[in-house]
Amino acid sequence: MKVTVKDLCFMAFYVALFMVLDTFINALQIFQMPNGGSLGVSVIALLMASYHLGWKKGLVVALLSVFAQFITGPMYTPDIVGFLLDYLLAFSAYGLASIFPNFGWFYSGVLITNFIRFLCSTISGVVVWDTALWGSIGYQCSYMIPTTILTLIIVPILYNSLKPILNKNH
Repeated sequence: MKVTVKDLCFMAFYVALFMVLDTFINALQIFQMPNGGSLGVSVIALLMASYHLGWKKGLVVALLSVFAQFITGPMYTPDIVGFLLDYLLAFSAYGLASIFPNFGWFYSGVLITNFIRFLCSTISGVVVWDTALWGSIGYQCSYMIPTTILTLIIVPILYNSLKPILNKNH
């Protein structure tokens, strides 16, 4: 993977955008769940990074964003397994969005990566938080369904609107 100075600048921009959006949504407390989980406005930055820079650089941005979350707000995890499932695997998946095909304005990578996050968090609810399967599914659905709908609408509009500028500058 060749990384230019311009790539590094874009990668830093996407991590910073993630942090700003995460801080913003945490401050508003919209769709904030009591034990973690919220409307995932911040993942728009991770998805955009994957589509703009490709999956390898998008994965780096997503991994860095996991650690940026320590700065932007509370992280709800009692142990390393919870951290791996709820944060590292769940958010890293967004960096891989661009490997999945787009069908016109439907970006399957957005749906698939949100589903991967949902699965990771649901498994964490059962294994780490000792919640019944249906309880964990219900808890995750309360914020992951709005996150998925939001990102399925916003990311294609945003990326297609910015594509001429992003491609020209990249």
